[in-house]
Amino acid sequence: MLAGLLLILLPLILGYLIPIRHRGALALIERGVNASVYIILFLMGVSLAGLEDLLGQLSRMSGQAATLFAIITPLNLLALAWLSRHSRLRAGESPRVADAPTSTGAALAGSLSLAGVVVLGILFGAAARHWELWVVHAWAEPLAEWALYLLLALIGCQLRNSGMPLKQILLNRHGLAIAICVALSSLLGGLLAAPLLDLRWNEGLAMAAGFGWYSLSGILIGDQLGPVLGGVAFFNDLARELFAFLLIPLVIHRATPLAIGYGGATSMDFTLPVIQQHGGVSCVPIAIVNGFLLSLLSPPLILLLLSF
Repeated sequence: MLAGLLLILLPLILGYLIPIRHRGALALIERGVNASVYIILFLMGVSLAGLEDLLGQLSRMSGQAATLFAIITPLNLLALAWLSRHSRLRAGESPRVADAPTSTGAALAGSLSLAGVVVLGILFGAAARHWELWVVHAWAEPLAEWALYLLLALIGCQLRNSGMPLKQILLNRHGLAIAICVALSSLLGGLLAAPLLDLRWNEGLAMAAGFGWYSLSGILIGDQLGPVLGGVAFFNDLARELFAFLLIPLVIHRATPLAIGYGGATSMDFTLPVIQQHGGVSCVPIAIVNGFLLSLLSPPLILLLLSF
């Protein structure tokens, strides 16, 4: 698996080495990331449809995802609540920012649309299986793998050209403390969940190392451990984001680190508008740092853990 680790990290590193300043090119990269995510999730659904006893596997997947979420979430909340009590970080006085890029409802709809793509893939794969078009299932996995390489390269470009140098990110003590808190409490949850999910210790840790980045964790886990566990990782991290949308407006003025941190890696993209809308612009750099660090840590950590 070490060879697989290097093979998957290579496009991420190569993408990170490419400096891009043209706004049109950056917009094209963002569209490419979004398209790659939808393609891979659709193909993941197709792969799930190729399993024997599909309904039984889906039932197992939902139960395992619920178990993982139920263990990790309280640990995240306790760790971030402790950090909030010992931190001077507070959200801005203004409860809303007028030019917030999107509403909570729009953000929720965007997240649910990704789950809908997986369902469409399952339906398409089931139809192909019914008509005995086995070539569809045969090609789903290799196509998803190549789409993953492209996605990692584009994500590397995005991280490099996020507008914040690594020095500025690493010196932001609030963002760094939140990211460490989220990472350690999530990994502890994965370790505790491993025996309940009938997984090895390193697999349990890997399942928890997506830190909310559902579009990537599901893909990487699925590539190494099969589509069922990939689906578990995906729905666990998707549930984190959906819960974050509900949590942020309620606690951001009482426990700012908790509100910023719980969304994990998504605090630099999907949950960022909600953080800005309810916490003010002062929360934005910290949310970006937290999300950036967790996004940078997640892919190599998942693959490293699965290499044991």
